[in-house]
Amino acid sequence: MRLPLTAGQEMSRLLCGLGSELVGLHLMESDAPPVAGYPIEGDNRMEKVAYSDPHQGAPEGRVWINKTQYFAGVPAEVWDFYIGGYRACEKWLKDRKGRTLTYDDRKHYQQVAAALAETIRLMEEIDRVIEAHGGWPLAGSQIKSQSL
Repeated sequence: MRLPLTAGQEMSRLLCGLGSELVGLHLMESDAPPVAGYPIEGDNRMEKVAYSDPHQGAPEGRVWINKTQYFAGVPAEVWDFYIGGYRACEKWLKDRKGRTLTYDDRKHYQQVAAALAETIRLMEEIDRVIEAHGGWPLAGSQIKSQSL
C-alpha cells in the first residue's frame, strides 16, 4: 500500500475531515440536504427509467419511473455520477424494475440523490484544499510516498 504524504498538518486535518464526511454519507449515517422531491401520486410502479434535464422543458431535472411519476429536482451532475461503471441513480432504479416502490424505497432514493449531490460538493472542496496546499501528492523532489 502507498500512502501519499500531504504538504503538512493543516492539509491532512482538512482532508481527514472531508473524508470523514464522505464516509458518513456513503454509509448513509449522515443526512445531506435534500435535492429530489416526489410530487405526483400514483401506483409507484417502477417501469422504465428515464431522465429529462431542465433543458428539455422541465423546470428541474426529472427521473421518471413510469409515464406519470418522477423524482423532481435531480441535478444533471447527480444523474451522471458514475460508481463502478454505472450511473448510481439509474442503476438503483433499474434494479427495481417491475416492482412497486414503497414509501421507504422512495425516501431511500431521495437520500441516495442527496448523498451524491453532497459527494460532488465534497469532491470539489477536496480539490480546492489540495490546490490551496500546492497539489497532491507532494512533488517527487520533496518527499516521496512511503510504502507500507
